[in-house]
Amino acid sequence: MSPLLDGEPTVVTAGVDLFASALADQAAAYTPVAWRPPPDGTVDALARVLADPRRAGANADAAARMLAAGAQLVDVRPAADVVGLEPGLFCHAGPPITWDRASGPLRGALIGAMLLEDLAADPADAERRLSKGDGIELVPCHALGGVGPMAGVVSPSMWVFELRDEVHGHTSWCTLNEGLGAVLRYGAYAPAVIDRLRWMGAVLGPALRAAVRAHGPVDVKAIIGQMLAMGDEGHNRNRAGTLMLLRDLLPDLAGSGLPPSDLAEVARFVGGNDHFFLNLVMPACKLQTRAAEGIAGSTVVTAMARNGTDFGIQVSGTGDAWFTGPAAVPEGLFLGSYGPGDANPDIGDSAITETAGLGGFAMAGAPAIVRFVGGTVADALRTTREMYEITVAENPAYAVPILDFRGTPTGIDVTLVLRTGVLPQINTGIAGRVAGTGQVGAGLVNPPLECFVAALGALDAVTSSGGSPGVSGTA
Repeated sequence: MSPLLDGEPTVVTAGVDLFASALADQAAAYTPVAWRPPPDGTVDALARVLADPRRAGANADAAARMLAAGAQLVDVRPAADVVGLEPGLFCHAGPPITWDRASGPLRGALIGAMLLEDLAADPADAERRLSKGDGIELVPCHALGGVGPMAGVVSPSMWVFELRDEVHGHTSWCTLNEGLGAVLRYGAYAPAVIDRLRWMGAVLGPALRAAVRAHGPVDVKAIIGQMLAMGDEGHNRNRAGTLMLLRDLLPDLAGSGLPPSDLAEVARFVGGNDHFFLNLVMPACKLQTRAAEGIAGSTVVTAMARNGTDFGIQVSGTGDAWFTGPAAVPEGLFLGSYGPGDANPDIGDSAITETAGLGGFAMAGAPAIVRFVGGTVADALRTTREMYEITVAENPAYAVPILDFRGTPTGIDVTLVLRTGVLPQINTGIAGRVAGTGQVGAGLVNPPLECFVAALGALDAVTSSGGSPGVSGTA
């Protein structure tokens, strides 16, 4: 006992705050820990999964694959060519969903895509056909190897970035970014939205294709590493990344034979859209997490995605199964007169950035992000530090200067989430809940705990049976 009494005690508090409050009242130093016991009914399953002799090696393998993955922009082409989409087949963000359960922004984006593809005479006709399933099929972007921001709706004539991971031989894709506000991915479908998409298909897409083919592969992973050192976090702040991309491609754009007026319009559109590079970060992150898929015994999360109704995760050791829970409404800052009552529950595949260690996981390196999504600089620093508690690796390619260039926390571990009670932090845009509204704000959100509880149950079942990845089903 004497050593405990010879100096100042080190006090750590957890759980209810009564003890912490008493210490604070006495001006005593203490360290609060955001720990809570595992959810009811999960302790035995958690113990079995943690005891799986494959787990440590499998997670190390998953982390090594993720960190080794490359991401090069190799082409820009229509989705019909890259993804194989045909009229009536639409991709969407998040886990699988049907029209009857679709949220307002997803419905609005599907209506707009119908109009873009000339599959409906007007919004009412589009909604009628969609509700009847009249020659319409919906499939998650993730199921076809890609990602879609917000509603994530992709139709055949939309142009997409095509990225390749030469290390593992994988490809991924994402649409071109429309900008903020009243845009299709937020569920808007006014004539101006459709006109912009038609211009992107007629001018922007072909111009970028010519520039990329003349330039050769663009190392997106390298740009991400640079932009993190310049104050971006890869999800809601991509200003430096966008300008570096434009710097790399502008000479080839100028030499492509594009009419001067079109060249000026393309440069103005890309340079004036701080979020443009997000649609390259997302497929780069998809390539990183895809490299870790299907490793028996691994508890590493390979996807987090939302369709506006459900939040879903996928895990390396359970194959392509989705584990879902209800999507929450983000808390944050709102545009104009919009408020929380106008917000739709969380939506989009862009949480792939957090799955790969960017976005909310890299907020410490992008303190200015709090002016867009809310919170304080101290919150941003604390969030990144907290994410190290639920991840299995750090990515040296994505260093955070303010943390002495420590790599971003990478590889969310289902068992660590449940052991600590710490949920992944996502920063995100907020879509209006009424179809056709568009963006109403930006904020912060966490996945529902149910996703991780369901994933643990599936991991336990696979562990107990000695099986391999491939479990199907949702929570």
